[in-house]
Order: sequence, then C-alpha cells, then structure tokens
Amino acid sequence: MRIYLDCFPCFITQALKSARMAGADVKTQKKILGAVALKMSDGSLIGSPPEVGLVIRDIVKKLVDGPDDPYKKIKQKSTSLALGIYSSLKENVAGAKDRLLVAAELAIAGNIIDYGAKNSLNIEEEIARIVKKEYAVIKHENKALFNYEKFKRDLDSARVILYLADNAGETVFDRILIEEIKHHDKSKKILYAVKEKPVINDALIDDAIASGIGASAEIFSSGSQIAGNVLKYCNSGFKKIFKNADMIISKGQGNFETLSCSKRSIFFLFMVKCDVIARHVCLLGAKCKVGDIALLYKKGKNK
Repeated sequence: MRIYLDCFPCFITQALKSARMAGADVKTQKKILGAVALKMSDGSLIGSPPEVGLVIRDIVKKLVDGPDDPYKKIKQKSTSLALGIYSSLKENVAGAKDRLLVAAELAIAGNIIDYGAKNSLNIEEEIARIVKKEYAVIKHENKALFNYEKFKRDLDSARVILYLADNAGETVFDRILIEEIKHHDKSKKILYAVKEKPVINDALIDDAIASGIGASAEIFSSGSQIAGNVLKYCNSGFKKIFKNADMIISKGQGNFETLSCSKRSIFFLFMVKCDVIARHVCLLGAKCKVGDIALLYKKGKNK
C-alpha cells in the first residue's frame, strides 16, 4: 500500500508519541517533529506507511538516548491482562456451534490492542470490550470483507501455515485461533513470525513466548524492524517460508499495509482503524468503513 497525504498527520502523531515514550524533553520533541516534517516536505518518504515508521524511529534514536524497547512494560501488561481472560475466551470457543469461526472472530477482535493506531489506550477497557463483544459487528453477509468459507476451506488442505503476528497482548488471541486450528488437525505445522527488534508494541519472540503460543506453533523472527513485513527488510528464512507455505494468515493493519500488494495469496485478519485503510480495502473489492472487522482474502500465487 502506498503512502497517502492523509497519512502525514499520523506520521507526526507517531513521531510525537515515540519521542515522549523515549523520554525526550520538550525541546527535543520539537527537534524530532521538525526533522520528520522536513522528511515529509522533501519528497524522500517512499514505500508503505510502516516503512516511514522506520525513518521516524531512526530520527528519535539519533536525538534521544532512550530505552531500546520503550513499550516493553506496556506490552507485558497487555499480555498479562489478555492471559487473565484466556480461560473464559476458551470457554466461549468450546461452547460455540462453529468453534473455528468464534476463534477467528476473537483473534481479529484482539487487534484493537494497538498503540500505534490510537492516541491513548486503556488496556483494561479494551479487554473488557472484547469480553462483552462490544467490538464492531462482523458482517458475515459481506463475503468480500469476511470470507470465512474460503478461509475454512484453505485451512482444511493446508499443511504448513505461516501466521504473521502483530501486537503483544493480541498474541494471546492469536494463540486461541492457533490452538483451535490444531484442535481440528494436530498434524498441521504453524510457523508464527514476530518482529526482530522493538517497533511500537509489536510482538517480539519474548512476547510470543509469554503468551503461550510456543506450545502450538513454532515462533521465529521474520527479521522485520517495521510495523509490518516488507520482504526486502526480512531475513532469508522468512522469505523462504513466505514463498513455500501452503497458507498465510496475516494479522493486523501494519501487515496489511505492507503486504496488500504482494503476489502471494494471503488472508488478512484485522480491524479497519482509519479512513485510508478503509478506502484501500474498497479498492481491493471489499466495501467497508472504519471499525469493521475484516477477514479479507487477497488472491494471488501460492508456492
């Protein structure tokens, strides 16, 4: 997905949040915003929106001697709170008429735990919303936006599944879906790809391990250091798996932004969080609006 002019205000917001999380004083925050604004004005920002996040991070690191992972405590809290409702969510799945469908819905609902897309976030409130099912209505009749039947068919035949992680905390909800996939067929091999280095609240290997996913999937790093997976930034192991996996499940908006133009067939599971994303989804043939839940299938080549 390309960068739109509407993305620019978000870049400034992200820069300010990153500066504050790194411990920058007001004077340094102004310098960071000025440096980002200069990049925005000189035409040097190219690629997808998450790739700009890498530019912002480099600017912040150059001007602030802050912690390597400023979101570490927030990620740990998100995971802890999500694990606190894990048992009740599993009960919801176990009592459902269609267990896989409920597990998929919960995995997507977990995508609301996103510091990158919100100016503020009360983790307890967001977790409570998931438990009470107060997230956006899933429009099952909109097959282009929520293509569950295709998802289920492809899962039946897939032997090796690449699952692209998004945020910490959300990983617990991914665990529920992964466990349900394995419940149907224990022989399936699921590879869970996380980020190489800290980027906002995206999951790293330690975050995935803390969520308990390691019992059902093989956790590994894609090599990516941005809020998504652009192949040129990924390691050779990930590229090989990406090419050869029978099925790819991609979680979160960042992965959608970076992979929506990929030649591979991909299932994108995420919550639509901004107008730019909503318009881009519409360009792919699925009518939607901000707040909608997506299980979007993008047709492409398989291995």
